[in-house]
Amino acid sequence: MTAPIAIIMGSQSDWDTMRHAAETLQALGVAAETRIVSAHRTPDRLFAFAKGAKAAGYKVIIAGAGGAAHLPGMAAALTELPVFGVPVESKTLKGLDSLYSIVQMPAGIPVGTLAIGKAGAINAALLAAAVLALSDPALSGRLAAWRKAQTDAVAERPEDKA
Repeated sequence: MTAPIAIIMGSQSDWDTMRHAAETLQALGVAAETRIVSAHRTPDRLFAFAKGAKAAGYKVIIAGAGGAAHLPGMAAALTELPVFGVPVESKTLKGLDSLYSIVQMPAGIPVGTLAIGKAGAINAALLAAAVLALSDPALSGRLAAWRKAQTDAVAERPEDKA
């Protein structure tokens, strides 16, 4: 059976950001498959993947892309599955170019757009897990435990460094 979540990215260099989505899902016990599917360099691969994603058994797609960042929007245009876009930080514009490309989708082609970089990748994984948890009580419990652990890790008072 195919993993319920696909993590796709435009190039190998995007893995530095997108690995955080994979690691978060792994910590929650959610299977994910990762693929390089470039909207510009491998458009036939993108079309085949996105058109067949639902039939392959995926439930959610997390798409990370930098620069022109067309991958999340193109994937969303080709599938009815939920797509969460993660803007990967670029050297030229610090990820703003990626963010603007992903967030400015036309009406009718939704892409849930997350923060630039690592935080966006982690949050995309948490959103994808939350979608799956709607019909998976065990995952719902693991997600609640993860969130509680995060809350419990916040100190009530700052440490005295004097």
